[in-house]
Amino acid sequence: MTGTTATPEPLVARLAETAPGLRVQTGPGATGLYAYDASNYRVPPLAVVFPRTADDVVAVLLACREAGVTITPRGGGTSMAGNAVGPGVVLDFSRYMNRILDIDREARTARVEAGVILDALRDATVPDGLTFGPDPSSHSRCTLGGMIGNDACGNRSVRHGRTSGHIEALEIVTADGVRAVADRTGLRAADPDDPDAVRRVARLEADVRRLIDDSLAPIRTELGRIPRQVSGYQLHHLLPEHGFDMARALVGTEGSCVVVTAATVRLVATAQASALLTLGYDDVVDAAEDVSEILRWNPTALEGMDEAIVATMRARRGPDSVTGLPEGRAWLYVELDGDDQATVNTRAAELLDELRTRGRMTGGRVVESAAERRSLWRVREDGAGLAARLVDGRESWPGWEDAAVAPEKLARYLRDFRELLATHGLTGVLYGHFGAGCVHVRIDFDLATDAGRGAARRFLAEAAALVVEHGGTLSGEHGDGRARGELLEVMYSHRMIRAFAAFKEVFDPEGLLNPGVIVTPAPLDVDLALHTPSDVLPVETLFSFPHDEDGFTGAVRRCVGVGRCRSDTGGVMCPSYRATGEENDSTRGRARLLQEMVRGGTVQEGWRSTEVKDALDLCLSCKACSSDCPVGVDMATYKAEFLYQHYKGRLRPRSHYSLGWLPLTSVLAGYTARPLNALLRGPVGRLLARLGGVTTKRRIPVFASRRALRRVLRAARTGEPAKALLFVDSFTRAFRPEVAGAASRVLADAGIPCTAQDDLCCGLTWAGTGQLSVARRVMARTVARLDNGDERPIVVAEPSCAAALKRDVPELLGTDAARRVAARVHTFTGALTDLAAPGWTPPRLPTSVVLQTHCHEYATFAGRRPHDLLRKLGVYKVDEAEGCCGLAGNFGFEEQHYDTSMAVADLALKPSLDGIGQDAPAVVVADGFSCATQIDHLAGDRGIRARHLAELLDPAADRPGETS
Repeated sequence: MTGTTATPEPLVARLAETAPGLRVQTGPGATGLYAYDASNYRVPPLAVVFPRTADDVVAVLLACREAGVTITPRGGGTSMAGNAVGPGVVLDFSRYMNRILDIDREARTARVEAGVILDALRDATVPDGLTFGPDPSSHSRCTLGGMIGNDACGNRSVRHGRTSGHIEALEIVTADGVRAVADRTGLRAADPDDPDAVRRVARLEADVRRLIDDSLAPIRTELGRIPRQVSGYQLHHLLPEHGFDMARALVGTEGSCVVVTAATVRLVATAQASALLTLGYDDVVDAAEDVSEILRWNPTALEGMDEAIVATMRARRGPDSVTGLPEGRAWLYVELDGDDQATVNTRAAELLDELRTRGRMTGGRVVESAAERRSLWRVREDGAGLAARLVDGRESWPGWEDAAVAPEKLARYLRDFRELLATHGLTGVLYGHFGAGCVHVRIDFDLATDAGRGAARRFLAEAAALVVEHGGTLSGEHGDGRARGELLEVMYSHRMIRAFAAFKEVFDPEGLLNPGVIVTPAPLDVDLALHTPSDVLPVETLFSFPHDEDGFTGAVRRCVGVGRCRSDTGGVMCPSYRATGEENDSTRGRARLLQEMVRGGTVQEGWRSTEVKDALDLCLSCKACSSDCPVGVDMATYKAEFLYQHYKGRLRPRSHYSLGWLPLTSVLAGYTARPLNALLRGPVGRLLARLGGVTTKRRIPVFASRRALRRVLRAARTGEPAKALLFVDSFTRAFRPEVAGAASRVLADAGIPCTAQDDLCCGLTWAGTGQLSVARRVMARTVARLDNGDERPIVVAEPSCAAALKRDVPELLGTDAARRVAARVHTFTGALTDLAAPGWTPPRLPTSVVLQTHCHEYATFAGRRPHDLLRKLGVYKVDEAEGCCGLAGNFGFEEQHYDTSMAVADLALKPSLDGIGQDAPAVVVADGFSCATQIDHLAGDRGIRARHLAELLDPAADRPGETS
């Protein structure tokens, strides 16, 4: 294995000569991010390169060969076996080489670059009724190149098998910098007019053919025995009877033989009709016993999981986040398809009846609701993340997450495997592709101590022997990587191992490509991320991080790299990544740098680190990751804590003072609102904005007078005994007191008369800018006033302030009083959902609404969303802009963040507003002050004004576009 140079400078200089304009990153801000994938391993690279073309890749390989630097190709970085980390250069294909080059609808093929996201390809082929068959759970962020590297499968692998079965040709670069094409008939030079390339490629193919001729017996007897046998190299595709299919043989080589730059893939027709059954069992072994019978019905998917994953999902996103499951402690999902829905439904009912006669199920049902189906698949797809940090706080890890056996042997294997876990005192969370005999499991290894790592090594050796005893494979789709490469000798004969080594040597004689995997593997317990050095950063924080045993250290360790934050669609996180496409702007990238900061790794300046500050700079503190991330990473809280520590005893950015102290300055402004507003509209306002670090591209919101608030609250009084407390937050007080009046009237109309509390603050703006000591004082005063023996619900019209009272206040104060106050807090939507009188409906409603849900409401109050309430109340069409508005409190007002703020708005909110017809009356609902301000800014002079839900439901209001 070739080592790396001590410093990246010579390599960077060489690349600047040979590939001008090539983007190369070095230093902690890059190497810390790319030291991890979704595995247990941490290997900081020397440099990260972002190629734009295959010629860039050639230049990198030639320069690395000259410098003796290794190369690790990387797609979405979601590899769970350590396949995508390496000590030399990491090639990130996802950033630029992500183009769909051609779709041949007649031939049902597509030509794509290696960095194309699977969902992007699937979306592009939808109009033609086609799709790419393999569908890993990471489909929203995994790349085709990564799938080719691992020979990935997916939830519907019982129908579509592995990626290798869908590859027509691969466009590759060899270790010595030659571009070639591997297809079903062998290997050829990409440029037939280059005689040197033709000669070198011909020699390479001849060497491979000789190798296969010398190894026919072990290849025929040891490879291709079961559907999911991914471990090792797939040399059986090169047998004479298989036509010397070089493309399929290179799939699953994990970047250790060639670098794939593009591929021609086969597409399959999408089903016209489908049905989903959910089957409940007392135990996963019982579920596995029914697999063989279900396979007789030719399902498209047959997935299994145990109760721990469902419990964690419900704890994180609310009890209503998982519906449609029958009683049980383990479940199977069975999907059937066909050309006619009625026929598929009949088959589903017949299968359900057949399984009931077998007597193993605790229950079963056909899931008819599309929303329920989406919810159920979300649970399964988030399995790796949900299993990583369970509801009881336990952590679990991959390493043995991917073994597979023949489906008919699955039940026996699971029974023996659980006995093995028990013998070693370990607990595993089981789920996976039961129809293909592939079991995913995350295990509560202790990888942080020498004793724990030794115990894990002993278990893995015995687990390898056990799966081989059952005729299975170490890897069923994730590849061997660093986690299982060392164990291949348990599965294969010495002759087969030698054939693997010879195959790699033909392509990569100097060992430059992805060292440490499959051939000459690194020991499986080397380079573990949890093998933390003793001189880690002392962490004493103001936030308590009550859900993490190790406080801040345990909190940032929640990120295990599954990468859902890198998805372009679905959910709300991560708006900054969606706007920039940069890894360091993703939740994962930021968490990885924070992990590096804590361990004193590539980031060595601790809380004073400029690399971490820069990575956090574009975080909008939207909190969506705390809900959308399967492991519950809460980057907004981590950012607040970091800013507090980073600026302790130092001058802060100007906007931290001008915007962070807004609750106080707005109180003063309320006494001189009219002259102050006139002053702010002119040159003085622009000067003050620049001095305060505030963008001049936005209008400064108009301050309301204190008298206006008192007037609207007096007008809203009903005289009825108050059943709730209306918390009038700083934004409502300062800028839209009419919302407080409308909220009072609606709550009274709904049977929840309230009294107003209009002189307290939740501390949000101080917390969000990291001024935590001030925030704590403000919050403590508020809690002292509210925790006075009054147990009435607290209703907050501003979602961000409701979220601060619900989550930030108890986590920052850490007192019983704070927790008692938090337990009483409801958003306006939540109050109407949970507390309204039975049968209450507002007087009139529009038929359709454009809705922008505040990110903090989305994240903190799962199951209590304005969308659901509006539909429940009878609004026929709710067009929700799924995503952050982009303003995000102080973020979009800060001068340096304006462009990013608008880029985020372009993702979802602006298209929703642009869809409103010029002549049609538009009802736009946005409860958040930030959201409403952004909508008004985007709308310009179009006459569109965002209204709070309270204003929409106000019985005293006139509403355009309503039906009576």
